[in-house]
Formats: sequence, C-alpha cells, structure tokens
Amino acid sequence: MTRRLTVAERHAAAEKDFLLEEIADQSSWDQFLVEQAVLTFGRHHETFSCNDLRDVLPDLGHGFLGAAINSLRTGGVIAHTGMSVPSTSPATHGHRLAVWQLTAKGRGIAAARLARKQGRAAA
Repeated sequence: MTRRLTVAERHAAAEKDFLLEEIADQSSWDQFLVEQAVLTFGRHHETFSCNDLRDVLPDLGHGFLGAAINSLRTGGVIAHTGMSVPSTSPATHGHRLAVWQLTAKGRGIAAARLARKQGRAAA
C-alpha cells in the first residue's frame, strides 16, 4: 500500500510542478541567449560555471539558467569537468556549481556560428 502524502508534501509537490511549468514556459529567445553565452564563453575560456554566465546574461526566470545548462549537457554540447565552485548568487547561499567545458560537438557548433558571423560581416 502506498503512503499518503501529508499536506506539506502535497503543497511542496504542487509548488515544484508550478516552477517546472514556469521554466518550460520561458521563451526560445532566453534559450538562445544562454546558448550564445555558453558557446561564446566556451570559445574564449577553457572552463566556465553559471557564475560566469550570470555576469553576461540579463536576468532570466527562476531556475531557467540551470534548466538551459542541463539541456546543453544532455545535448552533448557541454560536459562536466568534475570540478565545482561556490555560487556567487546570494539567493543560492553559496551552494556548489558545476564547472563546464565545451565538448567537441560544442566547439564545432561555436566555430560554425563564428564562421557564419564572419561571413556575414565580410559581405
């Protein structure tokens, strides 16, 4: 027999579902901004964390940066280095953040976008 959830557990689950819906509702423009920041940062730096990306991105919805990073990880664009750093965001109370690097696939995407950009600039 399954255990019944307490009132507090039901409220926590409902709040989590609401936050996941809110993250999913973020625009494709926000996703594009995060992708551009990751690809550009990865081209110029061997490793990076969300601390670095928050410095160059506008304010995004709660939890969106983490969700976008996870999407890039599952897409094979970035990979975890095995290192972590403390968060500089006061809202996170200094919890640990993963340190990332572009994969070969990510470096290829970044190089192709740069070549297209330079081709447009020369035209």
